[in-house]
Amino acid sequence: MTNVYLTKERLAELKKELGDLKTIARREIAERLKQAKELGDLSENSEFTSAKEAQLLTEYRIGQLEDLIREAAIINKPRNSQTIEIGSTIKVQKGNQVFDYTIVGPQDSQPGKGKISNESPLGKAFLGKKSGETVKAQTPVGLTEYKIIKIE
Repeated sequence: MTNVYLTKERLAELKKELGDLKTIARREIAERLKQAKELGDLSENSEFTSAKEAQLLTEYRIGQLEDLIREAAIINKPRNSQTIEIGSTIKVQKGNQVFDYTIVGPQDSQPGKGKISNESPLGKAFLGKKSGETVKAQTPVGLTEYKIIKIE
């Protein structure tokens, strides 16, 4: 098993989603199946087929969430701000622009909000580096160079 790196907030969201699926969604699907069965012949019953598909998707998602939660490793703020690791917040410079990033796991990744995955090309390039170092990363726009200004 490999760890799935999550923030406490994201883990709470996933647990809530799992609880909702196990209670509310399952109950709603059971009701849909019951109503569809009352319509008669199941072989040509689109409502029954639709409800069964919803049930399959819900159970699949429940399995996914249970696996994620079981394998979760909470991201804590690193104690050593000398090198970049998962949970680090960094300030970097690319050309004349300065960016703030937090290194998170893929489940928490929101690049538009400055949360980049430790598994992304940029996240991988930053891991283990120190303040003052220059990092080159292959991004969708090509090879990009960043200077690490600060690690928190």
